[in-house]
Amino acid sequence: MKTETIQLGELSIQVTRKAIKNVHLSVHPPDGHVTLSAPTATRLEVARTYAISKLGWIRSQQEKLKHQARETPRRLIERESHSLWGRHHLLTVVRLDGKPFVSLDHKRITLTVRPDSDASKRAEVIHEWHKSLLHQVIPGLIAKWNPKLGVNVSGYFLQRMKTKWGSCNHRARRIRLNTELVKKPKDLLEYVIVHEMAHLLEPTHNERFISILNKHWPFWREARAELNELPLSASSGIKLSSASITNRQK
Repeated sequence: MKTETIQLGELSIQVTRKAIKNVHLSVHPPDGHVTLSAPTATRLEVARTYAISKLGWIRSQQEKLKHQARETPRRLIERESHSLWGRHHLLTVVRLDGKPFVSLDHKRITLTVRPDSDASKRAEVIHEWHKSLLHQVIPGLIAKWNPKLGVNVSGYFLQRMKTKWGSCNHRARRIRLNTELVKKPKDLLEYVIVHEMAHLLEPTHNERFISILNKHWPFWREARAELNELPLSASSGIKLSSASITNRQK
């Protein structure tokens, strides 16, 4: 996979061509470095023109990253604070022989692991628990919104995602959700689900898509703002909504 660099003054943008249809422009933590993924046939000057047109957005997102609250990396140790559905919980670590598991009691999360479990193993156990909590909630929300939107989601996937909260494959009628959503209030999880399901009706973020959100989630702008103002995970960044540049490749 060939990688090139666009230099715009002091700003360097790493360009990678992939077998994709749209361009994806991303700003990454912690230093706000920028990457651009483009369709394989995209000429470098076309990608450069697109990047120049988004310079204002890039600068604003770099500034936002600089000032936005960010979680420190979790070490999964005794009395460490962890977010769950928008609330803080203290972690208790219990070391016992047997199958690892996690339990929740009021404001305390108890992580039970084998005595020799290291930080990566503890993180794996917590991540699987997070996914189980999401699996308890998401099917009901999809079932709720299928008839409201007049769509039929064929399936969903959970995944760690560094730069976005969700995505939609409208052809396969599947949605993908960021496991970090388990840390946010449940109404924001529902907003992301509605947003991605709305892409089954309209794949792009055009006026029709906005009208769908306005009808079914009138306060979506407030929900989006709240979601983006909450602390980012240690590795999360910001991605510009994908856009087609095929009309500029001739």
